[in-house]
Amino acid sequence: MGQIKVEKNVGGIKGLCVIEPAVHGDARGYFMETYNLRDMEEAGLTMNFVQDNQSCSAKGVLRGLHFQKEFPQGKLVRVIRGSVFDVAVDLRRDSETYGKWFGIELTEENKKQFYIPEGFAHGFLVLSDAAEFCYKCTDFYHPGDEGGLAWNDPQIGITWPELTGEYPGNASAEGYRLKDGTALNLSEKDQLWAGLRDTFQF
Repeated sequence: MGQIKVEKNVGGIKGLCVIEPAVHGDARGYFMETYNLRDMEEAGLTMNFVQDNQSCSAKGVLRGLHFQKEFPQGKLVRVIRGSVFDVAVDLRRDSETYGKWFGIELTEENKKQFYIPEGFAHGFLVLSDAAEFCYKCTDFYHPGDEGGLAWNDPQIGITWPELTGEYPGNASAEGYRLKDGTALNLSEKDQLWAGLRDTFQF
């Protein structure tokens, strides 16, 4: 494992991994390998990626919490510009940590990557003026297969940094702001998801 350092089972949740690449810098800038199959396999990470995605979001945008119903995807996520707080929620029914969450700040400076295996909900909050977010997936996108959970479900209890507001009993963004006054920005669809209990009756 010459080019990466891997922390496994972060937050006590089996399968979640934080990956730090070796960054080679000098006065000109830096170079790093953002993915190396051999290093990943040496670390025991043998997933097969089939699709790369990239998004750009403004400050205060929250995307999530999303999961796939029939075609679950593992995701290797990172930020190439700006800063986000990235969250995974364990939805594996047989897991000892079902319903538990873990979050990590991913930035262009720390260059950390976060691997979220199949069976998790995922979302992120943009903390910088803008953020470019990249991720590899272990399965292709399947239209109509997306499910979701309320980002502010009190049963899950995610602590989103810099965010203030009172839970209104649903996933509405109304009344939520970052500390600098930036209004929380969610899609209409992400404001309609139900909580963990109502979604899975489990």
